[in-house]
Amino acid sequence: MILFLAGTSDARELAILLKNEGHSLVTTVVTDNAAIELKKAGLDVYVGRLKKEDFVRMIKKQRFQAIVDASHPFAEEASLNALNAATEAGISYIRYEREKQSHDGKGITKVDSYAIAAQQAFEKKGVIMLTTGSKTLQIFTEILLHQPDIRVIARMLPRKDNMEKCERLGFPQKDIVAIQGPFTKEFNKVLYQQYGVTTMITKESGKVGSVDEKVEAAIELGIETIMIKRPKVDYKNLYSDFSGVLAHIKNLLVER
Repeated sequence: MILFLAGTSDARELAILLKNEGHSLVTTVVTDNAAIELKKAGLDVYVGRLKKEDFVRMIKKQRFQAIVDASHPFAEEASLNALNAATEAGISYIRYEREKQSHDGKGITKVDSYAIAAQQAFEKKGVIMLTTGSKTLQIFTEILLHQPDIRVIARMLPRKDNMEKCERLGFPQKDIVAIQGPFTKEFNKVLYQQYGVTTMITKESGKVGSVDEKVEAAIELGIETIMIKRPKVDYKNLYSDFSGVLAHIKNLLVER
């Protein structure tokens, strides 16, 4: 039995592949919306945020043999909780993380944190589009919102909790783009032009996260890009392809 951290499109593909290979697994996601497609594929799903202690209890109760962590590259807290729980419970931890894309060149600045990204955007002024999601929105609003010579456009998933968070933070309704991707380069260009964007902030999420399309559109329009680097985590058994995960699990079961 495998405990599987999901929540992204490529994680869902990997979970379905493992199921089709005959492995029993329980998937975990944070939102009900993320659970829908997994349930459609016939997968068992637990919905909710899990602390290390929660993971340990689940491992012991359901006798999981391994954790496969295919959560988002920026879900650092969830990954660390799963990794530490696996270590405490004495089971294998396997990390799948989509490959990074090479984004270097004129107009692209890479930074180590959301706070640094917000500060750099503050110095640039102009119209700033956030494509970093709602979780860290407050970091940007504290530095950028309602500042002279700065307009902040927040692009995020069209979820009720996101809209409520924007309201709590005092985010103007006219500056919210509630929409779900993935988007083409052409779509991004039109969106940037619609709002007169001068700086775009994104994360180093990888090709599956449609970062290429956002960055290429910005480059073609002469828009500055601030890219937040992935968290540095010392993962065990790290793979960037499905075949590596499958082979590791196969070897693990043979050993047992």
